Amino acid sequence: MAIESLKFQPNTNLVMACFITGVHDVNRNTTLSYDSAALVQDWVASVTAANLKGIIFHNNLSEATCNALQNNSISFIKIEYDPQFNPNVFRYFVYLNFIQQNLQALAGIFITDVSDVVLLNNPFTDPLFIANPAMLFCGDEPKLLHNEWMIAHSENLRNNIPDYAAYENTFAAQTLLNCGIIGGSAALIFDFLQKLCAIHQNANRDNKTAYTGDMGAFNYLVRTQFNHQLKHGAPVNTVFKMYETERNDCWFRHK
Repeated sequence: MAIESLKFQPNTNLVMACFITGVHDVNRNTTLSYDSAALVQDWVASVTAANLKGIIFHNNLSEATCNALQNNSISFIKIEYDPQFNPNVFRYFVYLNFIQQNLQALAGIFITDVSDVVLLNNPFTDPLFIANPAMLFCGDEPKLLHNEWMIAHSENLRNNIPDYAAYENTFAAQTLLNCGIIGGSAALIFDFLQKLCAIHQNANRDNKTAYTGDMGAFNYLVRTQFNHQLKHGAPVNTVFKMYETERNDCWFRHK
């Protein structure tokens, strides 16, 4: 996968998102039009306001849209979508490839959803982030791992990963983690993405179900390999789908 690289100052902190259009979106049950710029504007504005470096990887945004939204903080990088993976999964291969090219210049990284996540406060200057370079930060939801949606969502993974059902049983009563917000030191995120992409490559590439498998693979990897170094919920994220527009005490708002 050939992805354009950027030049960074040493120890750059980076927020990244992926916006793939023209492909059926199973979560929305629709196909986004190529130049759906309105869906990324709030993300762009929030990262810009924090004076952080942000990148949106995209496959179809017009040059005019990119020129109108990019600034000293925000860059747009065009990618070629690989249909062997659904967009929710393909983004991790994009991030992994880009980080691998630029790892030496990066300090901290967050990767987020782009249409329903906004940045509220700079996570990289928070003492919690600074003091915990080995910690994985992520979003969560006010529900348990064992729920009807996750059971259906994980069918393909359950059939392809030998210990997946055992993991579901072990962590059934734990909080459901949300992969719409993932962050940590660049070295940690690089390691995490290598493991996550390996799961998708080996167990989720030929997924014929109605579900993407991204939430299942994410929760499985975090709980089985990173659970001892995990921080989710406040101050990382507001309560998922509660639309807490009045809150300013977290790093990110996720709907």
